[in-house]
Amino acid sequence: MKLQPTGLRELAVTLLERRNAPTESARLQADLLIEAELRGLPSHGLQRLPLILSRLDKGLADARARGSGIWRRQAFLSMDGERGLGPVVVLNAMRIMRSILGETGIAVAAIRNANHIGMLAYYAEAAARDGLIGIVMSTSEALVHPFGGTEAMLGTNPLAIGIPSGDRPFVLDLATSVVSMGKINNHALRDMPIPEGWAVDGEGRPTTDPHAAKAGAIAPFGGAKGYGLGLAIELLVAALAGSDFAPDVHGTLDDTHPANKGDLLVLIDPAGASGTLGPLAAYLDRLRLSRPVNPASPVTVPGDGARARRAATAEAGIDLPQPLYEHLMALEAA
Repeated sequence: MKLQPTGLRELAVTLLERRNAPTESARLQADLLIEAELRGLPSHGLQRLPLILSRLDKGLADARARGSGIWRRQAFLSMDGERGLGPVVVLNAMRIMRSILGETGIAVAAIRNANHIGMLAYYAEAAARDGLIGIVMSTSEALVHPFGGTEAMLGTNPLAIGIPSGDRPFVLDLATSVVSMGKINNHALRDMPIPEGWAVDGEGRPTTDPHAAKAGAIAPFGGAKGYGLGLAIELLVAALAGSDFAPDVHGTLDDTHPANKGDLLVLIDPAGASGTLGPLAAYLDRLRLSRPVNPASPVTVPGDGARARRAATAEAGIDLPQPLYEHLMALEAA
């Protein structure tokens, strides 16, 4: 069913405010979920809201916390999320990091003890629109099997990079798995099979059943390359944030454990660098105008697709699965 973003956003804000979230924090969390829906990423959209609310109800998330940071080095911020809502903690960390960029030109923040931060592009694009280069990494529960293996041992470990380039910033956001577990959950919610090659079941056998995949493991993207990149992110985040490794991580998919994954942010002010951002937009336009395989499908660069989907969905409305809509309505009426 198609629903307008404004009404869904206000519904999410209301449900969060009922759980003692300050209005600013409630709007930030709701905005992240709606942005994911608008950009065609329902896996990180409103299907996450019931779990967030349950975690708040059970004290596993603190709606009022914003996180607190300590500068361990001149440009290295160690952030305790204090069980806060993920986007609230991350944007607070970015605010603190910006305060030193005029002096250092770069800042790194390692975050632990924060709840799920959602779609990483949200933060990378926010940095790019402020004229900064933003790099964001996160870890998760063990959901991905290593290359050559069948057992879930790594997180989906996404990476996002935002680079200023005129009015259309470069925004790359990818998981190091073929898909996120949220996308498999969305297929299960809609009772749709998943494509071949996405996952194996609990016995290590290839499956197209999303419910069987949830008990198994997701494949790394690109074989050994995706596995290697995902493992590198696993090690980087754990080393700098002091977070647990994937087999011992909980809290982004359940409402029974504190969240003990990690997040890593890098902000770079390019103003003092020897290069310049001026030619970037022109170069990206050259890429867009380069010869495509299919003339009906022009070449795009990362970020273009999300912007196009956002514009289309904002006009047509968000396609929400009926069971999710009914669940949200029940929560509102409770």
